[in-house]
Amino acid sequence: MSDAWVCATCANHYPESESPPDSCVVCADERQWVPSGGQRWTTLARLAGDGHRSDVRELEPGLLGIGATPQVAIGQRSLLVRTGEGNLLWDPSGFIDDDAVRAVREAGGLRAVTASHPHFYGSIVEWSRAFDAEILLPEADASWLTRPSPAVRTWSGTLEVLPGVTLVQCGGHFPGSAVVHWAEGAGGAGALLTGDTIFVTPGEDRVTFVWSAPNRLPLPERDVRRVVEAVRPYAFERMYGGWWTPVLRERAKEVLESSANRYIEFLRGEAATT
Repeated sequence: MSDAWVCATCANHYPESESPPDSCVVCADERQWVPSGGQRWTTLARLAGDGHRSDVRELEPGLLGIGATPQVAIGQRSLLVRTGEGNLLWDPSGFIDDDAVRAVREAGGLRAVTASHPHFYGSIVEWSRAFDAEILLPEADASWLTRPSPAVRTWSGTLEVLPGVTLVQCGGHFPGSAVVHWAEGAGGAGALLTGDTIFVTPGEDRVTFVWSAPNRLPLPERDVRRVVEAVRPYAFERMYGGWWTPVLRERAKEVLESSANRYIEFLRGEAATT
């Protein structure tokens, strides 16, 4: 692994240099946060030395989860979507090690790597280098990549990366915030991989939306409607957010529609709360 600098708060990677940047541009944005004690940096070697290891799990046929234990920074786990024509890695964790690379190689390698939004770009360049894979970034958010790479390919709207595996730009949290529609997921009923473009809530029975999770800033009605409209053409029974749990295991499309309507009622002050 390289000696790239890793922001200890969001785990985005920055180019190798003798000293780290003065600040992390991702955390300085209002959608993220800088610790009250100031910017902190680490490296992959330091994280490994502190005991962090990759955690690889099969979540369902054709889908591997790859996270870190103990959790690193925001703590998202990657999802590897496997197809007969190649694999896609989604929302890469900020931590990567040889065990994670070995697991992906054994699962068939990597055609491309991408993410739901800039907070989850994480180790995206490390993965690209390990497999000579494309980095797929929405044109609207490509400037947020903190470690330049010649492997970047931009897209907008929708992009079928592999047969039955489609990137869908939803906007909202970031202009380029996206999801993956995986047609073969949930036993062929379809699955949506959402990162935090759409949040699955702890009871695994509804979803919600935010402009900033740590700063508790809601998403405006127009953006909520745009997210729902972007995925309406696709069939999906299951929804995976950005972490191991929660997972919306059934009726995901129906739940998305009803949750969006309820969210908008609160935004408008029309919700009954007693």
